[in-house]
Amino acid sequence: MSLQLLLIIAFSGAFITYLLGKLSHRLRDSFAVFISCALVVIIALFYGKSVGKTFYLVFLDLPLFLGLNALSWFFAITIAVVGALSIIFSLSYIRGKERTDFYYLMMLLVNASMLGIVLSGDLVSFYIFWEIMSWSTFLLISYNRGNALAAGMKYIIMSVIGSAAMLIGILSLYATCGTLIISEIAVNITSASSGYILFILISFGIGFGIKSAIVPLHTWLPYAHSEAPSPFSAVLSGILIKMGTYGFLLIMYVVIGLKVFLELGSGLLNFHYILCWLGAITIVIPTFIALLQNDAKKLLAWHSIGQIGYIILGISFGTSLSIAGGMFHILNHATFKALLFLTVGAIEYRTGGVRDLNSLGGLIKKMPVVFIGALVGACGLIGVPLTNGFVSKWLIYKSLILRGYPFLAFFALIGTWGTILSLYKFLHNIFLGQLPEKYKNIKKAPFSMQFSIVIFSLIIILFGILPGIPLKVVNSIVASFGFEPLNVNLWGIASETGALNTVNIFAAIIVAGIVVWLIFKAGRKAVSVAQDDNYAAGAYVPRDKYHYTVDFYNPLYRMISPFLKDFVDKFYTKLAGWTRNLCSGIRRLYTGDVGNYVIYIVLFLALLIFIQLNWSIW
Repeated sequence: MSLQLLLIIAFSGAFITYLLGKLSHRLRDSFAVFISCALVVIIALFYGKSVGKTFYLVFLDLPLFLGLNALSWFFAITIAVVGALSIIFSLSYIRGKERTDFYYLMMLLVNASMLGIVLSGDLVSFYIFWEIMSWSTFLLISYNRGNALAAGMKYIIMSVIGSAAMLIGILSLYATCGTLIISEIAVNITSASSGYILFILISFGIGFGIKSAIVPLHTWLPYAHSEAPSPFSAVLSGILIKMGTYGFLLIMYVVIGLKVFLELGSGLLNFHYILCWLGAITIVIPTFIALLQNDAKKLLAWHSIGQIGYIILGISFGTSLSIAGGMFHILNHATFKALLFLTVGAIEYRTGGVRDLNSLGGLIKKMPVVFIGALVGACGLIGVPLTNGFVSKWLIYKSLILRGYPFLAFFALIGTWGTILSLYKFLHNIFLGQLPEKYKNIKKAPFSMQFSIVIFSLIIILFGILPGIPLKVVNSIVASFGFEPLNVNLWGIASETGALNTVNIFAAIIVAGIVVWLIFKAGRKAVSVAQDDNYAAGAYVPRDKYHYTVDFYNPLYRMISPFLKDFVDKFYTKLAGWTRNLCSGIRRLYTGDVGNYVIYIVLFLALLIFIQLNWSIW
């Protein structure tokens, strides 16, 4: 099968799904699942193949080129799997809501456009698919209307700014290289000056940085996640923001090239070193902001920004280990973050939209599969051994320590500490403790939701125990960039400084687990008590809230709240206000009255005469 046919299937499948919805919702749902699963199978069959073909000429006779290599296949299979499982989860989640045909159309269109991005071999195709993705995303973020419209507008305004910056870079490359085919640009740009290369990196970096939500370009993401439908939040966090990291990899190591990129600048002003610190800052600040959130989706949204920091740190650090860790973390984050958003979606579905962590509790017995999924996802996000997140973070930590960058390593490690604290709160306040009376009769999540949750959980554990399966693909990508290949086996990575062997870790955890189980077995059994029958140190237990600590820290929050504001977001808001005032002022000049324009011309001519007279005197 050709790549053209693959994209035709993806895009036409989206519109056929919409049309089938006008006939039967069952037919629409079945076809949506079929087309998304078919894309997984088709892309899987392309494994190990390298394909490239020009398929037609468009405006100004620029050729559109589709290509497939290890890098694009890695992203394509991730897009297809996350998209398919999110569609399956949507079968129950979106049922009974308004505009469901439109929802499925946009979900499949987003997936198709992301496939188009990673399969593009030229910057015209890349930009076209990028814009389709951006506007489809805007419509999905705004799906629930109300506050969602404001979140969508914030996203699309920043996306348009990023697209404009990227368009400037594309036009500049065409003027300089005379082509927009990526492989040809990579050959021609080798003779460019370092200043020009820096300009290209910055112009593309703005667009990719906004999509990836790197600090300080992150402000759209928390609102978008909290307002978007949960299955789309899984796609948005799981893979859509990774289109920015795909762009970074493409421009840094394919277009610019390994040697030029790593040697751009010197010392502390080295470009890749600056990117590393942006990644480190992106890890720490959003991770600890997440700790303060009581909305489950906002908590996960801030962690999405933090985990992007690990990816940027890994891919920009510029060693075989760090690139492998950053790329593996792209896949890992797609799985455990999509899983966590789906678990929140299942909770929303059964509780009538409740996401307030202080209004839940005790759901472990009512929704055990969802709890297991949330636990596995949280362990992956933290980087607990035997989950895929542990392996990718271990690779990043090791590369930073071996190369002698203790401060970057410290930022990465402290980010993990903050992740532990906030995800303990996430799990504890939703699933543990006593069940509120109003949820006594709550039902389990529907099968379609449980299916997606179980599959994601199995992927996280499988790639945590057998990381060599995805690392084999990652290793081939690392080698294609010009780095030295790693010694990858099924159980991990071997190197001169020691080997990562998940078998030994697995055995140690089993033994430790048995010991802990025996200790708890020997202890006294837990006794159920009334929800308000617990030691509260004299504090009031708020009605219909999880426990007495809900308002416990309010005095402290009142003291520190002035320092907890997102100053970057406030700056953007002020900038928007200044821009609006400027445009309003300009609008007063352009009144549409011809008489006013005549006066402007006369005044301008008078000014020129005045300048000329004074110039003659001098």
